[in-house]
Amino acid sequence: MEGTLWGNLLHPVQLTGSGRPILQAGEVECSILDAVDLEVEEDPVYPILKAGLAILTTHKIIWVDEKSRRAGAIPLASITQVFPPKKSIKNMLAKPRLRLQSWVSSDDKISALGVTRATRSVVITLILRGKGLPDSFRGRLCELLRSREWENDVQQVNLSKQPIGQMGSYADADSIVEGSGSSRLKASMAGLSGILRKEQEEWEATDKSLQEAFQGLNALLSKAKEMVMLAEKMRVKLLAGSNPQSGGGNDMEMGSKQEMQDWLLSVGIASPVTKESAGALYHQQLSRQLADFVQIPLERAGGMIALIDVYCMFNRARGTELISPEDLLQACAIWEKIDVPVIFRQFDSGVIVIQSKAKNDDEVFARIKDLVVKTEALQTGVGASEAARTLGVAPALAKEYLLAAENKGFLCRDDGPDGLRFYINFFKEINPNNIFLLSMRKFHLATHVGPHILTLENGC
Repeated sequence: MEGTLWGNLLHPVQLTGSGRPILQAGEVECSILDAVDLEVEEDPVYPILKAGLAILTTHKIIWVDEKSRRAGAIPLASITQVFPPKKSIKNMLAKPRLRLQSWVSSDDKISALGVTRATRSVVITLILRGKGLPDSFRGRLCELLRSREWENDVQQVNLSKQPIGQMGSYADADSIVEGSGSSRLKASMAGLSGILRKEQEEWEATDKSLQEAFQGLNALLSKAKEMVMLAEKMRVKLLAGSNPQSGGGNDMEMGSKQEMQDWLLSVGIASPVTKESAGALYHQQLSRQLADFVQIPLERAGGMIALIDVYCMFNRARGTELISPEDLLQACAIWEKIDVPVIFRQFDSGVIVIQSKAKNDDEVFARIKDLVVKTEALQTGVGASEAARTLGVAPALAKEYLLAAENKGFLCRDDGPDGLRFYINFFKEINPNNIFLLSMRKFHLATHVGPHILTLENGC
């Protein structure tokens, strides 16, 4: 969209690998409509944008072209008026329209600061051709314009820019009185009575905070946003402090930092897709959000995770917005129809996994073959635990890879007292028309591998 007239008018929005918009800190999705056209009234210079996805958030209206992976946004701060629908027979038979008046700055871009630095206004029309609920979309938009939540998030971001050690320093601001060039303690804060009074004030402040947090759901969510922002800031500081070039460091300290990072990363998804916000597009948007979510766990797990593990991690990240196993299966099935960097795979044994597209089976089979030709593996074979350490995946998934390599003819099994072990399959490389090669294989098996492996007899 960059370089076009619409690209100059709308604010740019970055998309994830699955095509979902990247939201700002504290921004939450509220409603989604499909098959939405965009046009500028009384200005034919701007071509009509056809059949896009309209996403309403607490900060802006995002229009996404899913085919070309382009996106632009109309900040809610720039909207001055939402026109009511025209009541006429013609409009009742036509597709619903949502007309918005927005401020435009001198550089022909919608002003994110509202009337500040604005030179003119334009009327942008959203033509709703999909099967969503336009009245619900319009009502939610009006609620957001009245609440102006984007202003509260800006204040929270400015507050979060303070160092962590200074957060909460304003609680004791009333205990310091500014004098002429110096500060002195209040007389009421001196002595034992002052300490007791200060503790009482702290308890009262804590009790007041708890009452405010549990007074209503909106207050509770606002407190949760503050905690998520604080956790994100702590995570950034930990990642900045875990630079491998910053000296040797203590292994225990590095382990505790990694544990803290894992805990902070599990704070959750800031804006989970819900049936209320996505409507008929619930499973499609859930599929895209799931594809974005599993990329980091896939990198840590060697490119493959069991579906049951993904279900637990995803529901944990969604908090109270839990999904059912059927919703997860439907979301994974949609990956075949959209361009995402992950796939849904089922092994012959019935184990279902989520796998990265960058994970190549041929590369995995090559690593398994390198493992089974080692001297120790030729004598004792390879089990799921050894393959798991080599491949960097869970033992259950490593066993599935070993079974798949057996089906390909690369390995043969020995199910004995030591459990299921796999060995290199020499039979696949034997040419029955070359007796000399057959004798050499027999000699190699008898001298290097050992008598406990099936040896070749004459006439095989």
